[in-house]
Amino acid sequence: QVQLVESGGGLVQAGGSLRLSCAASGRTFSSYTMGWFRQAPGKEREFVAAISWSGDTTYYADSVKGRFTISRDNAKNTVYLQMNSLKPEDTADYYCAARFRGSIYYTVGYNSWGQGTQVTVSS
Repeated sequence: QVQLVESGGGLVQAGGSLRLSCAASGRTFSSYTMGWFRQAPGKEREFVAAISWSGDTTYYADSVKGRFTISRDNAKNTVYLQMNSLKPEDTADYYCAARFRGSIYYTVGYNSWGQGTQVTVSS
């Protein structure tokens, strides 16, 4: 497993941008598919984006496609989530996770999680 620490959350107005970072410890980071999930108050944690170990393949939820971009820098053991054109409905705690096996779209496929970073988008 890897240890994950998210940062970069905050308060932003609708239409604004934020860049989340997830720093990983452990020498095996580059072998993991990494994902971002989010959880709004009273709702289940949902998939946002994922990126293959090489960075060649990315996946997005329909709700963020065209607005969010996931990327990674294996030399820095870091995965990023660039969020543009933010909407109030993007307000949530955002979590990065390392995929263990199975579907990339569901939390059960991930076995390492960060503590989360809060994103609040005001209208």
